[in-house]
Amino acid sequence: MPRSSHALVAALVIALPTAASAASPQSFKGEYTVSFLGLSIARSTFSSHYENGAYAIEGSVSAAGLAKLFDDTRGTISSKGTISGQKMVPQAFRADYTSGKKASSIDIRFSNGNVTSTRVIPAPGKRDPKAWVPLGAGDLASVLDPMAATVIHADSLDQVCGRKVKFYDGEMRADLTLTYASKGTISVPGYKGDTVTCQMGFEPVAGYRKGRKALNYLKNKSRMMVTFAPLGQTGVYAPIHATVGTQIGTLTISARRFEAVQ
Repeated sequence: MPRSSHALVAALVIALPTAASAASPQSFKGEYTVSFLGLSIARSTFSSHYENGAYAIEGSVSAAGLAKLFDDTRGTISSKGTISGQKMVPQAFRADYTSGKKASSIDIRFSNGNVTSTRVIPAPGKRDPKAWVPLGAGDLASVLDPMAATVIHADSLDQVCGRKVKFYDGEMRADLTLTYASKGTISVPGYKGDTVTCQMGFEPVAGYRKGRKALNYLKNKSRMMVTFAPLGQTGVYAPIHATVGTQIGTLTISARRFEAVQ
């Protein structure tokens, strides 16, 4: 998988709200823009549906603006699973995308929240055992896929932050920690109301190469802030705005539309 494509998909996944947890069927739609230094570099859209304790999400991502001159990446992402209490229990995650003429895909399957299989095309190359941190026993138990990891089930805005999320993207296992930063309000097409902002910490656990500067920066120096808003009356809180500090500048992910649909 091209590293640039992987990074784009990871960034956009932050901006893909997922399922609802209400008793009646509910659907949501959203549109997001990723910008760098004020310039739009990517766009994403999503649709999600919840019914009878099951969720399903479909999204699309594509490079935009000047980014298309350097990496014309586009693709689709899907996720499905169930909700048990306030816990997301993924069943399957898939991403299919192209960068230029190169096609890539990630397919992850789960059972009771544990990863049972991972298929990445093209297959990763041989790993240097001295430089690579391998996945260990238990690393893929009770983890969330990239979509399920982006939403929070909570009783109120006050309880959204103050938690750790175990995240697996088909190669790397990492922990995301959310610490309370502030409350506020926001107005975008489809939503106007209260929000809560968490500072997000990043800790790679396994499935990565030691000494990678980008990962070290995310872990030790990056300032990552995620603002959550409620999806209707569902008890689900999804990102509506985020900033991610990188070695070359700050990525900003903003909702252009964030709404429940009939």
